Amino acid sequence: MKKFGLILAGGLAALILLHSIGPIVSLLVSLVLLYFIFRQFLKTDSIAWKIGLVIIGLIVLSSTIHHIPALIGVAAAYVLYLVYKEWNKSKKTPKNSKHDPFVNFENQWNEMKK
Repeated sequence: MKKFGLILAGGLAALILLHSIGPIVSLLVSLVLLYFIFRQFLKTDSIAWKIGLVIIGLIVLSSTIHHIPALIGVAAAYVLYLVYKEWNKSKKTPKNSKHDPFVNFENQWNEMKK
């Protein structure tokens, strides 16, 4: 039942991630542009160029704010990572001998034989 839940959560997260790849890329591009505009703003000494950079920065900022729903896609990628991590953890951990009734039976049988 746990594996079914992991498959269901992973599938849903993968669909959401695939659906929001475009907005995620657009968000990254606009954030990179905003970063470079801000760096150029700090470097320049010309008042006219600073005003121009502020106007360009506001336009790019509005584009960045427009792509905020891409954060849902980033959250879906994180959920997909958690599902992958949980799936591999359950493969690597051996069954606990205290909770397995067959191992307990074999241990008790071996004690009775002695």
